[in-house]
Amino acid sequence: MIDDFLLRALTAGLVIALAAAPLGCLIVWRRMAYFGDATGHAGLLGVALGLALGLPMMVGVAVIAGAMALVVSYSARRGDYAVDTVLGVFAHSALAFGLVAASLLPGVRVNLMEALLGDILSVTWSDIALISGGAVIILGIMAARWRMLLNGTLSPELLVAEGGSLLRDRLTFTLTLALFVALAMKLVGVLLITAMLILPAAAARPMARSPEQMVVFAATIGMLAVGLGLWFSWVSDAPAGPSIVVMSSVGFVLSNFWKLLRS
Repeated sequence: MIDDFLLRALTAGLVIALAAAPLGCLIVWRRMAYFGDATGHAGLLGVALGLALGLPMMVGVAVIAGAMALVVSYSARRGDYAVDTVLGVFAHSALAFGLVAASLLPGVRVNLMEALLGDILSVTWSDIALISGGAVIILGIMAARWRMLLNGTLSPELLVAEGGSLLRDRLTFTLTLALFVALAMKLVGVLLITAMLILPAAAARPMARSPEQMVVFAATIGMLAVGLGLWFSWVSDAPAGPSIVVMSSVGFVLSNFWKLLRS
């Protein structure tokens, strides 16, 4: 009989793994892993905002992560600096501002370890309901806009030729990513969100023969990593969030080893 807190953690992790799959594949294809870091690091500042205004943590994180994603996109588009420079500046600045803001809140003690690494074992059924609702929104947006997002990834000219908009494509992707950050932060924390996105997608890439197949493989690998990571955490008393990422890393190594054997 599985303990209730493990069942809640497993349910939340599986839902997040499903939502991460299409977003992670887009990040890998667009070579935007550092963009995910910048958005994820902004989440800590969102926690401070939520506590200061008495808002739910996910609301504060979603607002700040969304604003950060839009600002980073605009700054990178202007071209005053190289994209990696812009992302580095915003990622580390957001993390530093978040740490300082959290420490200055009067009468509030923020568990920085939980904010940075997450605490999937503490999720409640109400958290799961909120996470599931957000995941449905993410997957719905991905399904409805998949062709345009894929065209924007492969060829922006093709996207425009088919009547799409580069601005709409960018806004759809960045704001959906911000929503994912808000949902996943409680589970894996600021520092591990990008790993949760890109590791299953990167592990799926050597095995996939089409974009859709890669998404399915990424979701499968992500869900396996959640289950195995929670099991490893349970038997070894290791932190659950990092254990999940470790299992995703193992999946990445095994998939590339499999590709090497086949070549």
